[in-house]
Amino acid sequence: MNTGNYPSMKATILLMFITTSICFGQYEIVTITSDKANGIGPCQPSIFISPKSPNIMVSSIVHEKTMQTSGTKTRQNRIYLSKDFGKSWNSRKIKSKYGDFGDPCIIADNSGYFYYFHLSDPNKMGWDGNMVMDRIVCQRSMNGKSWNGGASIGLRPPKKHEKPWATFDETSGRIYVSWTQYDRYSSSNPQDSANIMLSFSDDRGLSWTPSIRINEYGGNCLSDNQTPTGATPTAGPGQEVYVSWSYDEKIYFDRSLDGGVTWLKKDIVVADQPGGWKMSVPGFGKAMGTPVSACDLSYGDYHGTIYVNWSDQRNGENNTDIWIAKTTDKGATWSAPKRVNDDEVVMIGKHQCYNWMTVDPITGHIYVIFYDRRNYDDEKTDVYMAMSTDSGETFKNVKISAAPFIPDSDIYMGDYINVTAFGGHVRPVWTALENGNLSILSAIIDMR
Repeated sequence: MNTGNYPSMKATILLMFITTSICFGQYEIVTITSDKANGIGPCQPSIFISPKSPNIMVSSIVHEKTMQTSGTKTRQNRIYLSKDFGKSWNSRKIKSKYGDFGDPCIIADNSGYFYYFHLSDPNKMGWDGNMVMDRIVCQRSMNGKSWNGGASIGLRPPKKHEKPWATFDETSGRIYVSWTQYDRYSSSNPQDSANIMLSFSDDRGLSWTPSIRINEYGGNCLSDNQTPTGATPTAGPGQEVYVSWSYDEKIYFDRSLDGGVTWLKKDIVVADQPGGWKMSVPGFGKAMGTPVSACDLSYGDYHGTIYVNWSDQRNGENNTDIWIAKTTDKGATWSAPKRVNDDEVVMIGKHQCYNWMTVDPITGHIYVIFYDRRNYDDEKTDVYMAMSTDSGETFKNVKISAAPFIPDSDIYMGDYINVTAFGGHVRPVWTALENGNLSILSAIIDMR
C-alpha cells in the first residue's frame, strides 16, 4: 500500500516536538456526555486521534436503550465527533443491520478513515435474543460523520464473541482485530471453551478473513480468571502483529512475523498476574486488569520496542497496582514487571486500577491512565496519568482529574477507560459518577 508522505510527516513532527520543552500544567476537563446512572452507561469509552488530521478525533461510548415495542433493554453505543482537538463534541447516531451491543473500539488509519468495532445484536433484543454477540462488527467512516452499515467478522453460530480490540499496520495497510470467542456464553460445561481469535482486513475494513484461533490454552466460558480475555493487538514496524491477553493469573503473548498468517505454537508468558484480570476493588463491581499492547513506531531510540501494561494484586488484595513490561526482541524475552504508579508500595488500601496505555507514534512517549486512591482513606477516586520518555524506565505520575468521585458497586462503570496520543496531543477518557450521573470526561493535554 502507498502510505504517501506519512513517514516524513512523522519525522517533521518529531523534530518540532523535541525542540520544545515537556511540561505538565492545569488541564481543561471536557464533558463528552453525561446521563442518569440508571442502567448501562454512559461508560466504557474508546477514543482515537486521526493521524491525518489530529484536530479530528472520534469517541464511542456505551449507552443503554429500552426498546419501545418490547421493553427490552439493550446496549447501544453512540459515536461522538470532535473537530477542535477534543475541546467540544457532537453526538452522532449510526446504525448497522448487525445491531450494536457495546464493547466499542475506535481506531483510525493514516488516510483519514475511522473504524468502529463493536458487538452485535441483529434482532435488537439484547439478552432476550438468541443472536446477540453472534459476531464482531466493523463500521467505517471517512470523516467521523457518516458511517457504513458495517462488515461481519467471526460469525460461527452458536458461538458468542466479546471484547474486540483492533490496530492498524501503517506499513502494509492491514487492519487486525482480536477478541474472545465462547463456545457457549456463561456455560459451565467443561466441554465448552473460550479462545482468543483474530481476523484481518486488506481493503480498509470492508471485508475480513475467516477468524483463526491464536491462543495455545483454551479456558472456560464463565468470564472469570480461567477465561482468556482482554486480547489487544499491536502492529510492529515490519508487518509483524503482536497480541497479549490475560488467562489463569498470567499475561500471555503471541506474535506473527508474516502479517497474521502464522503464529507461535507455544504462547509466551510475559508475567504472572496475581489476582487475575477480574479483581475486587471496593466500590467497583468489577475491576478489570486485562493487558494493553503497544509498539513504538516512532523514529526515536526505542523504535520497535513492545510494551504490555496491566494491573494486578501482587502486593495484596488491598493494594492493586499498575504494571508494565517490555521486549526489544519481538517478545522472545521480557523485562521484569515495573510498577507504573509511584505512590508508596506499603500504602495499604491505595488502589490503582482500570489501566490503559498508548504510545505516541511520533514521539515514542508512553502514556498510562488509571483510577487512583493514593490521596484518600476511603473510596474517593482520582484519575492519574503516568508518562515515560525513556522507554518505561521511569514514569512521572500526575493527577489529571479535577475532583474525585466515589463509585457505587451497584452501578456499572464499564470494563475499561482509554487514552490516545499523536504528536504530543494526549486525550484520555474515563467514566466518573457525579451527582447520580455517569459522565464521560476527557482532559486536554498537550505536551510542549
